[in-house]
Amino acid sequence: MPIRTVYGANVEHLQIMDEHGVVDQELAKNPDGTPVLKDEETLELFIYMGKCRALDETAFKLQRSGRMGTYPQNKGQEAAAIGSAYALERGSDWLVPCYRENAALWMHGLPMHYVLLHWMGDERGNQIPPGVCQTPLCIPIGTQPLHAVGISWAFKMRGEKKLAITYFGDGATSEGDVHEALNFAAVFQTPTIFFCQNNQWAISVPRESQMNNETVAQRAIGYDIPCMQVDGNDLIAVYKVTRDAAKRAKSGGGPTFIEAVTYRLADHTTADDARRYRDPKEVEAWVGKDPIIRLRKYLTAKGLWNDEKQRQLDEEAKVMVADVIKAAETIAKPSTDDIFDHVFATLTPELELQKKTMRTHSLGQFPEQAGLAR
Repeated sequence: MPIRTVYGANVEHLQIMDEHGVVDQELAKNPDGTPVLKDEETLELFIYMGKCRALDETAFKLQRSGRMGTYPQNKGQEAAAIGSAYALERGSDWLVPCYRENAALWMHGLPMHYVLLHWMGDERGNQIPPGVCQTPLCIPIGTQPLHAVGISWAFKMRGEKKLAITYFGDGATSEGDVHEALNFAAVFQTPTIFFCQNNQWAISVPRESQMNNETVAQRAIGYDIPCMQVDGNDLIAVYKVTRDAAKRAKSGGGPTFIEAVTYRLADHTTADDARRYRDPKEVEAWVGKDPIIRLRKYLTAKGLWNDEKQRQLDEEAKVMVADVIKAAETIAKPSTDDIFDHVFATLTPELELQKKTMRTHSLGQFPEQAGLAR
């Protein structure tokens, strides 16, 4: 019998705006000829991106001055977070993040100072407000895609036109949990978007040293999940592929895997020194692909941005950052009741006693025992 091919696949890459701010006019249009992003939308997102960068850089200084424990900067990855989040429905679709998607979380309603509280060690930063459809920051690598699949599976079982998007890095795709999530999503065709921020480094391990793949996206092929690679520093392209994936998910088309090729311009966290393992020339090359710089070039060329508007943005961002930091640093001290009140809906008698006495041992709970005769 002749040998025959039973399966074939390829991974497409989308870039609409290059690092010089030049846009492919055809790719920037929808099938009906309308723009993928209108000028006013692009301008709004650029301003938002600038403010998020300003807060990110100030958060770094907070840690360096001893006012925060540690902090992973989002610098250089804003277009991936913002472009994808803008394509989703706020208050309906769920965001299941890692820890480098601050801009997306804020866009979908998380108060900005909550992220600072988290890194200051205040658990109230993880207490997501009612109506904000997202889970807290996830520090363990690769565990959150399982949660996203569970959430989206519930949507499907209920017949709700909603989805869950989960964010993770290239390193997380080497974790078993991610593959279990991909398999389950594929088998049950859940409305899940797997959004991989391939920032080239899993802390100090380069992508090519942790996988033999040409792309991260092709990992999804083995699960028969549609996949796409996109320039993660291209706001328009990221928005387009995420919007298309969202439409597919809500129409019953199942999950999608998106690989956003981007770069972590800062250290992994403030506890890291990337100079020890990264070539300065590599970093310099990626600085030239900065999503904010390229978007500013695009808007300037269209007459939508100039130095005066940039000055105004810088001033607005300075005021906003000061307000956010004040909210985080002047919050009232938590009550000891919080240890108990946010774990169980109804406390057990044992926990009620612990809450009342703030003791776990019997002598502390019943001090009158000290005077009993043996």
